[in-house]
Amino acid sequence: MSGIDLNNFADGGLAEKFNDELQKVLENMADPNTDPTKVRSITLSVSLKGDKKREVADVSVRATSKLQPYEDLETKLIMDRDSKGKMVGKELLSGTPGQTYFDDEGLYEDTGEKIVDFRKQKANGGNK
Repeated sequence: MSGIDLNNFADGGLAEKFNDELQKVLENMADPNTDPTKVRSITLSVSLKGDKKREVADVSVRATSKLQPYEDLETKLIMDRDSKGKMVGKELLSGTPGQTYFDDEGLYEDTGEKIVDFRKQKANGGNK
């Protein structure tokens, strides 16, 4: 009896399972939310169970991959108490408490609340 060609084993199923897991690993490595330098792995498991006559073996093939999780996201919250004394928080979007910022659409408070809408000003005749 000769060796087994893994490309054709289980009617090509072993190679197909490996390629499916490899695709998952490659997509995980390309994902900008994961660390591309961390190790991923693919495990192929082939289990064999013989019959009582030792003539035939039932074979089970499993392929699994270990991927990297998304990297942690970080942000800042501005914390304060509301009028009833309850602690509340809002995401700090400007980078510094009390600092306003702007983009093409308007001027915003540090929490992202719009102060001035440039689009409305433009529709009403803009700045003169």
